[in-house]
Amino acid sequence: MIHSVTLSVSGDIQLVPPRIPQDASSIFEALHTHRESLRVWLPFVDFTHSLQDSENYLYSLKDSDEMVFIIHYRNRFAGLAGLKNPDRENKKVEIGYWLVPTCEGKGIMTRSCRRLIEYAFDKMDMNRILIQVYVENRKSRRIPERLGFQEEGIEREGELLVSGFSDVVKYGLLKREYNGNN
Repeated sequence: MIHSVTLSVSGDIQLVPPRIPQDASSIFEALHTHRESLRVWLPFVDFTHSLQDSENYLYSLKDSDEMVFIIHYRNRFAGLAGLKNPDRENKKVEIGYWLVPTCEGKGIMTRSCRRLIEYAFDKMDMNRILIQVYVENRKSRRIPERLGFQEEGIEREGELLVSGFSDVVKYGLLKREYNGNN
């Protein structure tokens, strides 16, 4: 089910629920325009060949309990972030994200993830949040490190990228560890 929650991150960043099919074109355009740089870390890029593929992804969210958000930076599409694989029984959830390369280095994703953390702990009553990042992706690894996540281990050759199998580092954050100032 697609949620109706909008999260204000700052004056220039909003996390909004995806609109079907309207947001599919923004997603597809971003993936198509930045295909070569995004495909390095996002295997699904190579399987996104048409606007219909992006629409199908958004339609798939209707049957999902994940909370995916469109990141709007200065009222323009900047990427996606979301709360994935919620396990309400064990009170844990995972944050996943990607950003258009032209929006990198502005703190957009760190601030967006901070807002997702607050929402997961305060509104969803989660106790644990996981972020998984490819070991070689230093830019992405800095996000959980900046936000106070603890490195919990490495899944060796955990995912297949275009360059081959990649190790995946797992970062965790517990509610009692989070002070909101990270």
